[in-house]
Amino acid sequence: MMYYLFFPQYDPIFFSFGFFSFSWYGFMYFFSFLVTKWFVIKNMRHFFYCKISKEEIINLLYFCFFFMIIFGRIGYVLFYQFSFFCLYPLDIFKIWNGGMSFHGGLLGVVFAILFLCRKKNCFFCLTDLLVQIIPFCLGMGRLANFINGELWGKVGINFPLLMFFPGSFFKDINLLNSNLEYQEIFDEYGLLPRHPVQMYEFFLEGILLFFILNIFVKKFRPLGSVSGLFLIFYGIFRIFSEFFREEDCKLCLFSCSIGQILSFFMVLFGLYILFCSYFF
Repeated sequence: MMYYLFFPQYDPIFFSFGFFSFSWYGFMYFFSFLVTKWFVIKNMRHFFYCKISKEEIINLLYFCFFFMIIFGRIGYVLFYQFSFFCLYPLDIFKIWNGGMSFHGGLLGVVFAILFLCRKKNCFFCLTDLLVQIIPFCLGMGRLANFINGELWGKVGINFPLLMFFPGSFFKDINLLNSNLEYQEIFDEYGLLPRHPVQMYEFFLEGILLFFILNIFVKKFRPLGSVSGLFLIFYGIFRIFSEFFREEDCKLCLFSCSIGQILSFFMVLFGLYILFCSYFF
């Protein structure tokens, strides 16, 4: 007999004071920014040949954070829920409800660094440092997804760690209409067990990727190689986890999700950067 876990129904609000409330989602972003700022300042010695002052780096971090939020939200709207936001355009601004695209946010950070450092020729010097702490930020984001009870995975049966997510009720009903295989479980529990894919990604993109990068940086490596390695492993981990993730939408291209397609190009670009860093 298979045993299933139940989503613990966390309160998505971190704390409230009067009319003001601060969500866990917002707290994770804020906390990740503070840790990133501390990490970059602590590793200022890596910038000694880039001629970048401490003030310039701090300003860059603020710009990166701002561009990441804007592009991350735009990416989510365009790639995943375009039709929904066409019907409810004001919901685009409700970031506290979740809904950010990592690939869009990454592009925002890249544009910010390119724009602010175009005259200093230190792009890979900065990215090699920043990608070391990005897995921590990704891990915090996945925890926020879990607390919000969003981005749950596909339905499974004979698999450990499966969990019931109350927010999946309507998708479970739609699935039963086309597939009666799970009817017995639904009749017993009122929901279908799904993969807690947020926690899979927390482990892969957060913990495992963090250790891979921070072990790699302890060895001699050419400029840009850390950035290339990050793109490769993040892309691989994301492609793998997407197999367990409930699709936000589907592209008719080899039956791959949008996340897998975007991550595939990340892997290719990462391989190109890694090759160039070692041989040119």
